[in-house]
Amino acid sequence: MSNSLSRRGFGGGLAACLLLSGPARAKEVVELTWDDLLPAGVPSRPPALSGVIQHDAAPLARQQPVSSGVRTEWNGKTVRIPGFVVPLEHSGTGVVTFILVPYVGACIHVPPPPANQLVLVTTARPYEISDLFEPVRVTGALATAATATELAEIGYTLTAERIEAYKP
Repeated sequence: MSNSLSRRGFGGGLAACLLLSGPARAKEVVELTWDDLLPAGVPSRPPALSGVIQHDAAPLARQQPVSSGVRTEWNGKTVRIPGFVVPLEHSGTGVVTFILVPYVGACIHVPPPPANQLVLVTTARPYEISDLFEPVRVTGALATAATATELAEIGYTLTAERIEAYKP
């Protein structure tokens, strides 16, 4: 093989490596489901929704089941997860802090799920909610962080880079 061919091959390979390792490379996004937030070996359980919820009884937050722990391997990773919005803080007409929940009505109409099934989301750009019953998909940096609100204990936080309507 001639030197000119090996140089061209090396140069092309070097250029490809630089492109793949440089800032232009897209971040790897990990697609998560709610089961992915549960510790290994913990079965997922649908919420126990039976009968009429007595809103004048104990606050829903006190009816929250105990969490079986969180998973730390997603710390600092960019993830994407679908869910429903429970607004906590607004800016103008958009929400900037909310709890992402796995099913409609969690924390509002029914007791909250365990902390490892709740994500506290913050966003710099307010998200305009058209309907609390429509799912969203949130992309951003996930971390484990125990947070207490008046609605529930929360096991994860996510700094949103993107919030979009979700079409399953």
